[in-house]
Formats: sequence, C-alpha cells, structure tokens
Amino acid sequence: MDAELTRSDNGRDRAGATDAGDWRLEQLIDRLPQRLRAPIRRLRRPSAVWMRVPAGVLLICGGIFGFLPILGLWMLPLGLALLADDLPPLRSLRSRILDRIERRHPGWLAASGHCSDTSSERQARR
Repeated sequence: MDAELTRSDNGRDRAGATDAGDWRLEQLIDRLPQRLRAPIRRLRRPSAVWMRVPAGVLLICGGIFGFLPILGLWMLPLGLALLADDLPPLRSLRSRILDRIERRHPGWLAASGHCSDTSSERQARR
C-alpha cells in the first residue's frame, strides 16, 4: 500500500507524466484533434525518451528556421514542451507557463475539453 502511495506521490499519473502540473497539460492535449492526441501521449510516456528528445531537438531546429516555408516559429515552443519532460529547468518553465494559462484562460483547462467561448457564441456577440 505504501509503495502505491509513494508512486502516486512522486507525481506519476495514469498517462505516465511526471510533473505535478501535468493535469493541466493533459487538459490542453485533450483539446487537440483526435489524430494528434495519441502521438503526443505516446511521445510523453517515460519509455519514449529515445523518440521524444530527437523530436524535440528537430522541432526546435525547425523553429529556428521559421522563416522558411512549411517550417515555422510554432515548432519552437512545441519542441521545448517535449524536452521539458526530460530537463528539469524546462519543466519549471513549463509549469510557470501552465500557471499563467490557468490564471488567464481557465476555459482552456475545462474538463469538457471545449472552450467556453464557442464560435457560435462569438458570432452571436457580433
């Protein structure tokens, strides 16, 4: 029983994530299209470190060359987010960013997986 508590106290959850703030990241992943959720969750498993690190580095390199077609600046934060599972300094930065998202955009972390500001609501306000 104590071993189970220790395992859960270490921050590991059912998805294999290791950071205490990962529930917020899981909520954001839940908002992605279905075809993107599975690969991202697969990359975030602890056993996928051999895929996650090269993918993160390649995304960061692609973000640096964001001025080229197809590649873009969007790749840089995605690569850093992938590497944050393995590098403690990036993990604390990711946690601070998730804290900020939680304060400024609480609807993004809604359990339903949908933003409270839907497109039909936006059109009704116009």
